[in-house]
Amino acid sequence: MDGLHKKLILEIRAGAGGNEAAIFAGNLARMYQRYAEQKRWKFAVLDSNNASLGGYKTFIAQIGGDGAFDALKHESGVHRVQRIPETEKSGRVHTSTASVAVMPVVEPTEVNISPGDLEVSFFRSSGPGGQNVNKVETAVRIVHKPSGIVVSSQAGRSQNSNREQAMEILRSKLYESQKTMQGKKLADLRRGQIGTADRSEKIRTYNFPQDRITDHRIGKKFHNLEKILNGEMDVIVKAFRKAEEAKKSNK
Repeated sequence: MDGLHKKLILEIRAGAGGNEAAIFAGNLARMYQRYAEQKRWKFAVLDSNNASLGGYKTFIAQIGGDGAFDALKHESGVHRVQRIPETEKSGRVHTSTASVAVMPVVEPTEVNISPGDLEVSFFRSSGPGGQNVNKVETAVRIVHKPSGIVVSSQAGRSQNSNREQAMEILRSKLYESQKTMQGKKLADLRRGQIGTADRSEKIRTYNFPQDRITDHRIGKKFHNLEKILNGEMDVIVKAFRKAEEAKKSNK
């Protein structure tokens, strides 16, 4: 059962909106990290690709602790932001997106991965702007040939630790594909879980001018947007729990 999973892989990708989308992806990463800190969960960055003006093109972390997966499982999907970027001279509101995927960390016995299906390569870790921060090739990239999934990890200090973390990400992605879209191609799964990050596909909108977050799945509006982005996510988590309970009692 999902509730038994104490660890999860969090993947955030900048979508439509260029630099502003990457900055928003950074806002979301910070929100989840702050929330994890409040809950005293472990939060470890596994891989990230920094954007030139701040934020992330991609950000992958592992979160661990009692109730972590259960609290964050509803975060998967396209998140949309509406705000005036700092670089915008005319004061026009821009719309950008970032996609979030939340996947449980699974035991090696739960997913069968044949070593022959893997293509493993090593490279140097890179910091902001792409410059190499390591002289040794400790970062790991793994391609799962049957599915085409590519995962990487560069946060660990050794090839072994990065390989283990990359395998953990891969197992989570394969487990999610088997669990939610059996019999379908993996490309369909990725589109189904995090969408194409198009502006029209959204689960939640963060509207800065109106200081309002709207979750389109449960039809709830939340104010104090900055507070929530600073990690005060309990109002959203509790709203989903309430919606789940109401759904069960109506059955």
